[in-house]
Amino acid sequence: MPKGNYKIPTPINEPVKAYAPGSAERQRLMDTYNQMYNSQLEVPLYIGGYAIKTEKTHIICPPHEHQKQIGTAYIGDASHVSAAIDAALKAKTQWSQLPWEHRASIFLKAADLLAGPYRDRMNAATMLAQSKNVMQAEIDAACELIDFFRFNVTYMQQIYMDQPGSLPGMWNRLEYRPLEGFVFAITPFNFTSIAANLPAAAAMMGNVVVWKPADSQLYSAQIIMELFHEAGLPDGVINMVAADGPTAGEVVFKHKDFAGLHFTGSTAVFKHLWKEIGNNLDLYRTYPRIVGETGGKDFIVAHPSANADEVATAISRGAFEFQGQKCSAASRAYIPASIWPMVKNKVVADVNDFKMGSPADTNNFINAVIDKRAYDKIKAYIDYVKTQTDAEILVGGHCDDSTGYFIQPTVVLTTNPKFRTLCEEIFGPVITIYVYPDAEWNEMLKLVDETGDYALTGAIFSRDRYAINEASLALENAAGNFYINDKPTGAVVGQQPFGGARGSGTNDKAGSYLNLIRWVSPRTIKETFVTPRDYKYPFLG
Repeated sequence: MPKGNYKIPTPINEPVKAYAPGSAERQRLMDTYNQMYNSQLEVPLYIGGYAIKTEKTHIICPPHEHQKQIGTAYIGDASHVSAAIDAALKAKTQWSQLPWEHRASIFLKAADLLAGPYRDRMNAATMLAQSKNVMQAEIDAACELIDFFRFNVTYMQQIYMDQPGSLPGMWNRLEYRPLEGFVFAITPFNFTSIAANLPAAAAMMGNVVVWKPADSQLYSAQIIMELFHEAGLPDGVINMVAADGPTAGEVVFKHKDFAGLHFTGSTAVFKHLWKEIGNNLDLYRTYPRIVGETGGKDFIVAHPSANADEVATAISRGAFEFQGQKCSAASRAYIPASIWPMVKNKVVADVNDFKMGSPADTNNFINAVIDKRAYDKIKAYIDYVKTQTDAEILVGGHCDDSTGYFIQPTVVLTTNPKFRTLCEEIFGPVITIYVYPDAEWNEMLKLVDETGDYALTGAIFSRDRYAINEASLALENAAGNFYINDKPTGAVVGQQPFGGARGSGTNDKAGSYLNLIRWVSPRTIKETFVTPRDYKYPFLG
């Protein structure tokens, strides 16, 4: 047990490096990128500290150059998932009883390793295999993950220090136990930081984890496992298994020791998993914790008082950074008629100015979408728009998968407030604009709130404080992260805890104590110092 109330190093957000032309940091990163590009990385399963290779493999290719092989990942089956659960449960007792400061030290060390010797490899891996440009990789794979580790340690101590009061003659305590069983973490391709944080957040609170990364993120997942190992994470605490989703689910969700799901992915998959868990409740020792961040159809709403240049820049950045492959990306915008011509001109000019290609060329703002499946889905939406009479493509719309999965940023204008691309999640570089009469501001707020099933992020632009207040009230439940005069993306750990409700998830706010508290099961302890020896109370005389 701890022998002191230790002071955690005060966390500060990791500074984002600029990677300016001619800088040493840029040269180091690109040298690392080129070295990894010309190498072959193997990604085994990690079960109980063993690196396991299987007969089934997955070839890893850059999305921007899909004929170039940069690695091989090994894919497990049901037996590997079972072995990962066994390894986790074997590690559970020793890990859960390890004093919290030792768990904290592991993740603080991981943060410092990532800020230093691992930074270039993690960023380069994310650029290579997830097709992020230099800045997007730096913000995600390095800075946000460092922040998750450092701030979560502080939130962990905050939780442990939250203790009840006691009356004379007794001492009340709260013990924050890890969950009884193992946690299953399912992570997406689009954020390396999320891929690492979902298993790490549960592990930090004393839990053991089976982690299933997305196949399209396995390259950087290998670097994450190397980072955990060097930071001193004991074997079996986080077990990484690449496997077919239904195959893994069949094992995990029918195991009596399943205790929690930490998920980021599509709304449809999350709903399916929730139903599976519900159907198997009688099998479990406890009611599993279910934490999920899912889809979004994120909005920008401009008031007639808004600055047109600011609105246009929010569209250009908010919709098209990382090719719109963010659950927070702006994908619908509502612009008043009075400022629309100015907004339109600037957005069209921005899109025409974007350079698109490989992350190896740091002049490229736009890179490739993640894979063939995503490319086909996004292209189908663009092709649909081209056939409709109540919508048009203002700029963009060109798709080419001959070398990589490239889709030109696309701006759709519609006269139909319920047009398909205004309502459905596309998860790509497509934004749909609806222009409304200035006098219909209040009706527009109602339309925004009632369109679609999601409630993740949204932004309001106005220089009128009354209008800002009106929008804040009208859209209270439309976004878990609400931005005033800023794009609806770019939440920072420790500043804007992230998550949404409705069809966007359980709103457990990654990057705050609210997420970590889900991975513990408190036990109340009351100790009485002078114990009664007679049943009679004073009122009995």
